[in-house]
Amino acid sequence: MNQLHKIFPVRYTVMVLCMLLLLAGIIALALQGSPWWWLAVLAGAALTLLGLRDRRQTRHAILRNYPVIGHMRFFLEFIRPEMRQYFIESDTEALPFSRAQRSLVYQRAKGDPDNRPFGTLMDVGARGYEWVNHSMAPTRLDGHDFRVWIGGSPDAPSQSVAPCTQPYHASVFNISAMSFGALSANAILALNKGAQIGGFAHDTGEGSISQHHRVHGGDLIWEVASGYFGCRNDDGSFSEERYIANATQPQVKMIELKLSQGAKPGHGGVLPGAKVTPEIAAARGIPVGIDCISPARHSAFSTPEEMMHFIARLRQLSGGKPTGFKFCLGHPWEWFAIVKAMLKTGITPDFIVVDGAEGGTGAAPVEFTDHVGVPLQEGLLLVHNTLIGVNLRDRIKLGAAGKVITAFDITRMMALGADWCNAGRGFMMALGCIQAQTCHTGNCPTGVTTQDAVRQQALVVPDKATRVAQFHKSTLHALQELVQAAGLRHPCELNAHHIVRRTGDSQVHLLSNVVLHVQPGALLGPLDGQHNVFQIYWPRACAESFHIAPPPMTPSAERPQNVPQA
Repeated sequence: MNQLHKIFPVRYTVMVLCMLLLLAGIIALALQGSPWWWLAVLAGAALTLLGLRDRRQTRHAILRNYPVIGHMRFFLEFIRPEMRQYFIESDTEALPFSRAQRSLVYQRAKGDPDNRPFGTLMDVGARGYEWVNHSMAPTRLDGHDFRVWIGGSPDAPSQSVAPCTQPYHASVFNISAMSFGALSANAILALNKGAQIGGFAHDTGEGSISQHHRVHGGDLIWEVASGYFGCRNDDGSFSEERYIANATQPQVKMIELKLSQGAKPGHGGVLPGAKVTPEIAAARGIPVGIDCISPARHSAFSTPEEMMHFIARLRQLSGGKPTGFKFCLGHPWEWFAIVKAMLKTGITPDFIVVDGAEGGTGAAPVEFTDHVGVPLQEGLLLVHNTLIGVNLRDRIKLGAAGKVITAFDITRMMALGADWCNAGRGFMMALGCIQAQTCHTGNCPTGVTTQDAVRQQALVVPDKATRVAQFHKSTLHALQELVQAAGLRHPCELNAHHIVRRTGDSQVHLLSNVVLHVQPGALLGPLDGQHNVFQIYWPRACAESFHIAPPPMTPSAERPQNVPQA
């Protein structure tokens, strides 16, 4: 065999066969004259030219060594995600969402039965498996339209400085931040129409309020990010005049200051000029065809104290609408500094949305997707317990966003401290997303995440809007049944002691016994007995800076007397 390789490398066999096909076709055509032999000639010629090109090109070593046949490798690599998804992936393997999760969303969005026979597909003996303890005295509720007041309530006005005067009665399940530009026009139209039908909120994402958000009049949460899109001057700074024009519109129910997002916390972004269409430019207040920069940090404030004053300013300029911020937790001392700024100024946000590092719809470098930011559970717990520890939890509502798909996901997050949940990818799947993971390429096969006019025509707005509303309705109906089974009246009554987690082959614990827990007001006094994160970083955080104060210096011991100098 080695001798054969020296005489004729076997890897060139396919290319030689293509040449022989060409030669045979030419000879047959000359002898018989049948037009069918032209097919052999054309095929042989095309493949032979391809092989010669493969041998001469310098980009791919595999094609130089395996002309013609080497293309099969690239084809198989190209279809590998689909082959894995359709033929190899198990029903419970979440990459990032399992087939079972996707099927559940599709069923609920279409209004199909979502009951499952023959028992669970999950391994209930696996470490990490969780369940809800049910009651022997279940309740019976009249409906599933669970809501929460944000920004105070008619009976309990907000206590903050420059308080909210237009509280919002929000659903406990809303559409997470996804911008026009990241999503297609038809996707935005369908999401907002679905929100209008179902009576829940639609977060605009940092791309501001586009014309497509306004068509159907669904409730909006306007996200104000570091680029100040929709409220910026020509130099990228914050514009009060343009902010007032958008924030005071009746369709806008809340203002959300974006500090970071779970997909790429601490990372700015660039929308290439080629993708800045007239529609996107109009929504964001930027020139057409020019690179759109999203800075990694805000220019309107530089300290936690300034941030609180900016939030109060946004709330006042909006006419008193609920105003808060969204972030993915990073350095704990920066979060502590924000809380200390609340205490110092008396200004509190009406809400905080905690975004988990599990990612989201935004494309990001792999390192950021996999290794930057705090996951939702840990981030939510730290935020929730810190606010309890300074007696501010009752003034600030908490939203949670990060891989929320099912009613159990909502139940779990609310048990850990959230007042409501947002979902991005769940509602994308309700639109028809198949998890092709081509969101950043513009080649979305279902028209959800593309600006290609032809591709997005596949997304029929009336049909998909109905599916969005149906997914929301069916998920909350399932949540109602979970709440009833637990013997409760509202999801806000859920606590960590309602959820059980398997921690070993023969060990289970209530979540209340394994997660962070802080007593009311505990951070306002001595920190003895508190978690290390509070003992180490809380004293070193300050309202005047996001930077951590240096550790206290221990005085050096005095030099003993009568010791000779060196």
